[in-house]
Amino acid sequence: MKKYFITGLLIWIPLAITFMVLAWIINTLDQILLWLPNGMQPQSVFGINIPGIGVLLSILILLVTGLIAANVLGQKLVQMWEAILARIPVVKSIYYSVKQVSDTLFSSSGQAFRKALLVQYPRQGSWTIAFLTGKPGGDAAHHLQGDYVSVYVPTTPNPTSGFFLMMPSADVIELDMSVDEALKYIISMGVVAPPVRKPVERPALLND
Repeated sequence: MKKYFITGLLIWIPLAITFMVLAWIINTLDQILLWLPNGMQPQSVFGINIPGIGVLLSILILLVTGLIAANVLGQKLVQMWEAILARIPVVKSIYYSVKQVSDTLFSSSGQAFRKALLVQYPRQGSWTIAFLTGKPGGDAAHHLQGDYVSVYVPTTPNPTSGFFLMMPSADVIELDMSVDEALKYIISMGVVAPPVRKPVERPALLND
């Protein structure tokens, strides 16, 4: 009986969590409908509340925004908008920080996470997965003696939060797994391990 109960849990828990996450996303995006006048609300037009219309509206807004921003006139409008934001002290700092991160993460040419690494964190003898993000820059680089790399150590099971560290290159180990495989490994809390491959000789971390 216990075996069958656990088997049922293993089937239903992933499905339930998946539907809960999808429901949360749909309900969150449906809040965009509150921007519409009362007469244009789906409940007023169709007589019933239709979940998911906010998702379609959000996608449409993103597509139209991208279409407008892709031409010369749209680029001028974006530049004017950013010039206005640049005049607001606090907003400027927040906006450009988020913009740099989003450009790195979502740009087709960007490489937010370059390689999967093995590092000792939060203490010697404890190992975890990290991602190479580049080299230390700014004034921080002037105070670091030797060859250092910038790494991001994600938390489990939510890799969108974590810690930014600057570590000596000699203290990190490059792993023979893709970034996607490493993310699955982290999200699954170590349950879904990537396949083992034959070891190969690798060049320096930032040279390939």
